[in-house]
Amino acid sequence: MPLKPEARAIVDAANASFPKLGTEVLDAVEARRMLAARPTVAVEPIPVRKVEERVVPGPEGAPPVRVRIYHPAGATGELPAVIFCHGGGFTICSLESHDQLCRAMANEVGAIVVSVDYRQAPEHRFPAAAEDAYAVLCWVAELKASLGGDPTRIAVAGDSSGGNLAAVTALMARDRNGPAIAYQLLIYPMLDPSRATPSYRDNAHGYFVTADHLRWYWEQYLGPDTATDNPYAAPARANDLSGLPPAHIVTAEYDPLRDEGEAYGARLRAAGVETEVLRYNGEFHGFFSMADHLPDAKEAATTAYSALRRALGG
Repeated sequence: MPLKPEARAIVDAANASFPKLGTEVLDAVEARRMLAARPTVAVEPIPVRKVEERVVPGPEGAPPVRVRIYHPAGATGELPAVIFCHGGGFTICSLESHDQLCRAMANEVGAIVVSVDYRQAPEHRFPAAAEDAYAVLCWVAELKASLGGDPTRIAVAGDSSGGNLAAVTALMARDRNGPAIAYQLLIYPMLDPSRATPSYRDNAHGYFVTADHLRWYWEQYLGPDTATDNPYAAPARANDLSGLPPAHIVTAEYDPLRDEGEAYGARLRAAGVETEVLRYNGEFHGFFSMADHLPDAKEAATTAYSALRRALGG
């Protein structure tokens, strides 16, 4: 089907205002400045029980990592936790850009959501962001009781490049013998820098996030030569996906990343990992966070958060 009408309106507005990363705008600092200068609409924050910020130990030899912790409204006792990594091509976006999403996730899952302010590229290239996310997982597992939760019920989640970091954190936890992860929620994850799938060709331009954007993001994260078989950079290149936590993967029909997310889900299933992949037809990369405007986004979020809640016993 074509883009749904409500999605088309959002995509057209975004196409007109989003920086042309990778073609006209090549500098990450300038891209961040342009995005910060865009007009914003005041949004009333979704109420949660408590929001706090902490600085937690980073990877060995690296600076501490800032996190924002969301405690769900109306939930008490030993709660599960979700480590959340925001999208933005490893380069842009922030804790603030995904604040509403984390608030909604905390309330709907009934979990403590720990949003990771990982180091961004190109100032900090691979593996900085991945190691920051894993360091936060270790901190949560070790100190979860002090957050008011159960250290045996931890999930990872992320959208786009954050979906990459969530998948990588699960791989690292398996390979490094913990901490144990109960579930992974990957929202249109960015998994393969080769950018060679049919969806990259079919959805290269005109649907908000373009093939040029994604090429530029990978170059910021990996450097000019993006060819790599390192699974901690490109989870799609991992030789072995067995022993990973169950997964829920969200894809969108008009997204260059659609095929790699679906292929990763198929490989997880083939490796014996319980995996659900849901494609939302007529939608685009970024739709998930627009539940106030898109019925599909509300449905996708409700379904994903329900899966997380079931997996975590929330």
